[in-house]
Amino acid sequence: MFNPNRLPLGACLTRIEKASKSLGFDANKRIVTSRDNVARKLRDALRTSNIPKGFQKWQLPLTIEGAFMFISVAPPNTKVPEHSHKDGAGLRFVASGSVRYKGQELTEGDWMYIPKGKRYSFETGPLGATIFYCYAC
Repeated sequence: MFNPNRLPLGACLTRIEKASKSLGFDANKRIVTSRDNVARKLRDALRTSNIPKGFQKWQLPLTIEGAFMFISVAPPNTKVPEHSHKDGAGLRFVASGSVRYKGQELTEGDWMYIPKGKRYSFETGPLGATIFYCYAC
Protein backbone atom coordinates (compact mmCIF):
# COMPACT_ATOMS: atom_id res chain seq x y z
CA MET A 1 0.00 0.00 0.00
CA PHE A 2 1.23 3.49 -0.90
CA ASN A 3 2.53 5.35 2.18
CA PRO A 4 4.68 8.41 1.41
CA ASN A 5 5.72 8.62 5.08
CA ARG A 6 7.18 5.11 5.22
CA LEU A 7 10.71 6.46 5.42
CA PRO A 8 11.71 9.64 7.25
CA LEU A 9 13.58 12.26 5.22
CA GLY A 10 16.82 11.25 6.96
CA ALA A 11 16.54 7.88 5.24
CA CYS A 12 16.65 9.71 1.89
CA LEU A 13 20.11 10.97 2.75
CA THR A 14 21.23 7.50 3.84
CA ARG A 15 20.04 6.05 0.51
CA ILE A 16 22.03 8.65 -1.44
CA GLU A 17 25.18 8.18 0.64
CA LYS A 18 25.06 4.37 0.38
CA ALA A 19 24.44 4.33 -3.39
CA SER A 20 27.06 7.04 -4.05
CA LYS A 21 29.70 5.29 -1.96
CA SER A 22 29.09 1.95 -3.71
CA LEU A 23 29.73 3.64 -7.08
CA GLY A 24 32.54 5.97 -5.99
CA PHE A 25 30.44 9.05 -6.76
CA ASP A 26 30.93 12.47 -5.13
CA ALA A 27 28.56 15.17 -6.46
CA ASN A 28 30.79 17.92 -5.07
CA LYS A 29 33.85 17.02 -7.14
CA ARG A 30 32.58 17.68 -10.65
CA ILE A 31 29.63 18.71 -12.75
CA VAL A 32 27.44 15.71 -13.45
CA THR A 33 24.50 15.23 -15.80
CA SER A 34 21.74 12.66 -15.98
CA ARG A 35 23.44 11.23 -19.09
CA ASP A 36 26.70 10.34 -17.28
CA ASN A 37 27.21 6.59 -16.77
CA VAL A 38 27.45 6.93 -13.00
CA ALA A 39 24.19 8.92 -12.92
CA ARG A 40 22.41 6.18 -14.85
CA LYS A 41 23.68 3.59 -12.37
CA LEU A 42 22.62 5.78 -9.47
CA ARG A 43 19.14 6.15 -10.98
CA ASP A 44 18.75 2.40 -10.89
CA ALA A 45 20.17 2.19 -7.35
CA LEU A 46 17.81 4.93 -6.14
CA ARG A 47 14.64 3.61 -7.81
CA THR A 48 11.72 3.75 -5.38
CA SER A 49 9.04 1.09 -4.99
CA ASN A 50 6.79 2.92 -2.52
CA ILE A 51 4.60 4.57 -5.17
CA PRO A 52 1.05 4.44 -6.50
CA LYS A 53 0.31 1.73 -9.06
CA GLY A 54 1.49 2.66 -12.56
CA PHE A 55 4.17 5.13 -11.42
CA GLN A 56 7.92 4.85 -11.79
CA LYS A 57 9.98 6.92 -9.36
CA TRP A 58 13.59 7.50 -8.52
CA GLN A 59 15.46 9.76 -6.17
CA LEU A 60 18.11 12.09 -7.58
CA PRO A 61 21.60 11.34 -6.17
CA LEU A 62 22.10 14.70 -4.48
CA THR A 63 20.69 17.19 -2.02
CA ILE A 64 20.58 20.95 -2.17
CA GLU A 65 20.32 22.75 1.16
CA GLY A 66 18.59 19.72 2.71
CA ALA A 67 16.04 19.24 -0.07
CA PHE A 68 15.59 15.79 -1.56
CA MET A 69 14.59 15.56 -5.21
CA PHE A 70 12.70 12.91 -7.15
CA ILE A 71 11.35 12.30 -10.63
CA SER A 72 8.14 10.36 -11.24
CA VAL A 73 6.74 9.12 -14.53
CA ALA A 74 3.16 7.89 -14.74
CA PRO A 75 0.86 6.65 -17.49
CA PRO A 76 -2.38 8.44 -18.44
CA ASN A 77 -5.18 8.85 -15.92
CA THR A 78 -3.26 7.41 -12.97
CA LYS A 79 -4.77 8.32 -9.61
CA VAL A 80 -2.65 9.17 -6.60
CA PRO A 81 -4.68 8.55 -3.44
CA GLU A 82 -5.11 11.26 -0.84
CA HIS A 83 -2.05 11.52 1.39
CA SER A 84 0.22 13.98 3.18
CA HIS A 85 3.93 14.37 3.86
CA LYS A 86 4.60 14.67 7.56
CA ASP A 87 8.33 15.49 7.39
CA GLY A 88 8.19 18.66 5.35
CA ALA A 89 6.73 20.73 2.56
CA GLY A 90 6.94 19.64 -1.07
CA LEU A 91 7.10 21.22 -4.49
CA ARG A 92 5.88 19.42 -7.63
CA PHE A 93 6.83 20.70 -11.09
CA VAL A 94 5.16 19.24 -14.18
CA ALA A 95 7.91 18.59 -16.74
CA SER A 96 5.68 16.94 -19.36
CA GLY A 97 2.11 15.78 -19.72
CA SER A 98 -0.37 17.04 -17.15
CA VAL A 99 -1.77 16.62 -13.66
CA ARG A 100 -5.36 17.27 -12.58
CA TYR A 101 -5.78 18.78 -9.12
CA LYS A 102 -9.13 20.04 -7.79
CA GLY A 103 -10.54 20.65 -11.24
CA GLN A 104 -7.42 22.40 -12.57
CA GLU A 105 -5.17 20.90 -15.19
CA LEU A 106 -1.51 21.67 -14.52
CA THR A 107 0.58 21.28 -17.68
CA GLU A 108 4.26 21.57 -18.61
CA GLY A 109 5.87 24.32 -16.59
CA ASP A 110 3.14 24.44 -13.93
CA TRP A 111 3.85 23.62 -10.31
CA MET A 112 2.13 23.06 -6.98
CA TYR A 113 3.41 23.69 -3.47
CA ILE A 114 2.21 21.35 -0.71
CA PRO A 115 2.70 22.55 2.88
CA LYS A 116 3.86 20.02 5.46
CA GLY A 117 0.99 17.81 6.64
CA LYS A 118 -1.63 19.02 4.10
CA ARG A 119 -3.65 16.20 2.55
CA TYR A 120 -4.03 16.11 -1.24
CA SER A 121 -4.52 13.80 -4.19
CA PHE A 122 -4.21 14.19 -7.94
CA GLU A 123 -4.55 12.32 -11.21
CA THR A 124 -2.33 12.36 -14.27
CA GLY A 125 -3.84 13.68 -17.49
CA PRO A 126 -4.68 11.91 -20.76
CA LEU A 127 -1.01 11.81 -21.84
CA GLY A 128 0.41 10.81 -18.47
CA ALA A 129 2.99 12.96 -16.71
CA THR A 130 6.62 13.39 -15.81
CA ILE A 131 6.93 15.24 -12.54
CA PHE A 132 9.97 16.68 -10.77
CA TYR A 133 9.51 17.24 -7.07
CA CYS A 134 11.38 17.93 -3.90
CA TYR A 135 10.55 17.53 -0.23
CA ALA A 136 11.54 19.72 2.71
CA CYS A 137 12.32 22.49 0.22
